[in-house]
Amino acid sequence: MVLSAKHRDELNCAIADYLKSSGYIEAFNHFVQEAAVPSDKVTEKKFNGLLEKKWTSVLRLQKKVMDMEAKMSETVKEYEGGPTKKDRSSDSWIPRPPERYCLTGHRMPVTRVIFHPVYNVMVSASEDGSIKVWDYESGDFERTLKGHTDAVNDIAFESSGKTLASCSSDLTIRLWDFVGFECMKTLHGHDHTVSSVQFVPTGDFIVSASRDKSIKVWEVSTGYCTKTLLGHREWARIATISPDGKLIASGSNDHTIRIWNIATKECTMELRDHDHVVECVAWAPELCTPHINEAIKTENAKAAKSEGPFLVSGSRDKTIKVFDVSTGSCIISLIGHDNWVRQAIFHPSGKFIVSCGDDKTLRVWDFKNRRCTKTINAHEHFVTCLDFHKSTPYVITGSVDQLCKVWECR
Repeated sequence: MVLSAKHRDELNCAIADYLKSSGYIEAFNHFVQEAAVPSDKVTEKKFNGLLEKKWTSVLRLQKKVMDMEAKMSETVKEYEGGPTKKDRSSDSWIPRPPERYCLTGHRMPVTRVIFHPVYNVMVSASEDGSIKVWDYESGDFERTLKGHTDAVNDIAFESSGKTLASCSSDLTIRLWDFVGFECMKTLHGHDHTVSSVQFVPTGDFIVSASRDKSIKVWEVSTGYCTKTLLGHREWARIATISPDGKLIASGSNDHTIRIWNIATKECTMELRDHDHVVECVAWAPELCTPHINEAIKTENAKAAKSEGPFLVSGSRDKTIKVFDVSTGSCIISLIGHDNWVRQAIFHPSGKFIVSCGDDKTLRVWDFKNRRCTKTINAHEHFVTCLDFHKSTPYVITGSVDQLCKVWECR
């Protein structure tokens, strides 16, 4: 490589400065004489430590190049080793990097992302008070729903997808017509931040959890609160309804998970296996039952078969746990996240658990063998939420970095 006269002079001055500052006086004198370096230039401030700075910059760039080459090699291997679209089976769908789309538009952290149960759209909620609708197949933004005056903490569809429920730190729950995209009702009743909302399977009622420590059941047609469940000693962060619509599982800042009978309002069980705030709780669909029983037998071959129901939870103690609600026992513990677990859900096939957390990762767990089979560095900041489409190979994530990402599975 041939240097210009200017660059050659600057390099000579930088070398001379390095030799002099390092105490190599004899070498300095010989070099200055042989390279004809003007003595006044060597003393210029811009050459002080210049050679060392350039050298460390080269090392940093070299490391970045090596890291990028390693990531590219891993991506190529995954792409070439993965099944083709024809061979895909929903049983083995796993999200793969890089993301297919990175969706920008929110001005504050994303708190929840969900797929529409019918259409090829996804919805995101944010601390900026907005709800946004996106086409996850094209990555296009479609519209924004505005109405809340503070952070939107959770969103949920009823089974047909015609109604969307949202809850907020403005103490309200809103019901949205997802055909006309207008707010139909605003529900008042909680005394503090509403952090969770979900429809019962029939769609007639919704269940909410709040920082006022209560869980409430609301009638959709009238907007009235029909039941209030009290028992948590601190913030009730999440409440989720079992697939048969008979039980509620709630997680709280008091480190417990409570199981409630909706009909009687009675707390039938309190699970105390977590050592920190319970961030998320999700019921296992019925197709998980045989896989969970297999996992139980790997630990205890004589264990009796259980029909559940089963529950997965994630906590700030960095663990994911699976519970058999029929016995109140923790049957699986998964350890691997390096920070708070924000969300954990069952894979559509029932064979895996998918989770995300404040360690900025998206993880896939083979719970039968108690190991993490895939770790994706998903975002530049905490990953707050995820959803896995029930019938198409897509996963979506949201983050404190204000981005939503769409991941294709294969």
